[in-house]
Amino acid sequence: MADGKESIFSSLDNAKTQLYHYKAIVIAGMGFFTDAYDLFCITAVTKLIGRLYYYDPSTNSPGALPNQINNAITGVALFGTLAGQLFFGWLGDKLGRKKVYGITLVTMVGCALASGLSFGSSAQGVVTTLCFFRFWLGFGIGGDYPLSAVIMSEYSSQKTRGGFVAAVFAMQGIGILVAGAVAMLVSKVFLQAFPADKFNVNQVLSTQPEGDFVWRIVLMFGAVPAALTFYWRSKMPETARYTALVEGDHEKAKADMAKVLEKDIPVAAVNGDSESKVLVDPNSSYGLFSREFLRRHGLHLLGTSSTWFLLDIAFYSLQLTQKDVYPASGLLPKASTMNAIEEVYLLSKAMLLIALAATVPGYWFTVFLIDKIGRKPIQLGGFLLMSIFMAVLGFKYGLLRGEKCEDPNSTLDFCNGHTNLFTLLYGLTLFFANFGPNSTTFIVPAELFPARFRSTCHGISAAAGKAGAILAAFVLQSYTHQLKGIRKAVIALAVVNLLGFFFTFLVPETKGRSLEEISGEDNDLGGNGVTAIGNSDDNATEATNVDNGKDKVAEAEMEMV
Repeated sequence: MADGKESIFSSLDNAKTQLYHYKAIVIAGMGFFTDAYDLFCITAVTKLIGRLYYYDPSTNSPGALPNQINNAITGVALFGTLAGQLFFGWLGDKLGRKKVYGITLVTMVGCALASGLSFGSSAQGVVTTLCFFRFWLGFGIGGDYPLSAVIMSEYSSQKTRGGFVAAVFAMQGIGILVAGAVAMLVSKVFLQAFPADKFNVNQVLSTQPEGDFVWRIVLMFGAVPAALTFYWRSKMPETARYTALVEGDHEKAKADMAKVLEKDIPVAAVNGDSESKVLVDPNSSYGLFSREFLRRHGLHLLGTSSTWFLLDIAFYSLQLTQKDVYPASGLLPKASTMNAIEEVYLLSKAMLLIALAATVPGYWFTVFLIDKIGRKPIQLGGFLLMSIFMAVLGFKYGLLRGEKCEDPNSTLDFCNGHTNLFTLLYGLTLFFANFGPNSTTFIVPAELFPARFRSTCHGISAAAGKAGAILAAFVLQSYTHQLKGIRKAVIALAVVNLLGFFFTFLVPETKGRSLEEISGEDNDLGGNGVTAIGNSDDNATEATNVDNGKDKVAEAEMEMV
């Protein structure tokens, strides 16, 4: 360590956990809270909207959204998320993480509120405006993926980085719990205030007009916690790694991190100048679309993108079809034995029970174990176990679900099935998705790439995931309306998870290593600088690293020409 002084990066890598780290988790995690809240609520909301706006007396069945409209409402936010991940990921590297961070939150809050205010004189009008606002809600949520992951990754120490980034993502679990509680509370209050007959008693009066307020209130409430964190998000300093490595201003990076770590951080001397502001030329580096990037990180980007793509095909298929799975598992009675608001209450209750037992614990297992076990073992194990459980569900789906109940007095849709085993397998699949690739595919792209590409590459990886989710929402869901189609879809998802298992081998383990070591920036000026100067034993070694870096830049430039 030069002159016994501590560098910015070694200070960050060796920093003890402080209150600020926990505060940053909450601030950065609000986007994922909103994401999970929306995904949870929309499942129950679509059922209610179907009853309110699409009841057809000739069918003698509760109103339900046509398949295309249901897919549009649930899937349009995914298109927005994909666009937001690409746009804000790129912008986060160009303008800085902090400068665009507040924009994503304002977009999320505004569009979550606007979703509940969707208007129109017809069912088509309401659905159209709802889809419009949900697209832009997804756009804001999408921007939070790369920015939150990268910010938390660049703030954290190398020993706790995985757990802290996982904790940001685990705010999805909190969002799920709050969504379930809010949906149950609102529907229960309205149910007591506006009781109604069940559908099989009175088809028309079983749908309370006041239910139109229920879905709007539930959707709008998701904006409240996110709005409360806007002030603290605006006060977050730029990450030291971006300021030093991309902007080249180590003095500003030192000042920002002194606020975070609550101690002075002297910049290590370079060529005898301890007050040097710019240690590197930010522009003397290879580009994202260069052959040098492809050589160094091409397989890494392929690995993070492909595994996230494959994971989201399976994961979002599970999430978006929950409303269909619960009747089959016996957790939800027949729709005709409930009124409209009662269905929201019981569906939310069933979803909350599964979340408490399987989904949420999976997130926190990852938080506590990822820096002990490593990213790769968790991802490999998660993909493999998801594949096994889904294969069993697919091949034995009819046996587990049971047969359609012919008894008109039965409160269940299916009889003579193995509902407990069905629910267990479904719950284990969700558990190992979250204690597995759903968490690790979010964490690893925030660690693998150089600082000036980190947000962009995370955005590309996340967008690949959302492409998989869109495939699940618009293609696989069309196969889930008949037993044969459901079986084929679930078996196909088991194969998808197995592919994810094999593509994971493209991704290196990042546990316990500094970001600069992982990305090659610590001794490579072509990675935008000598970034681990404080870890060198003497100034001669540092100077050699600089010279070697310059040679590599020259080679990269010649290769690009």
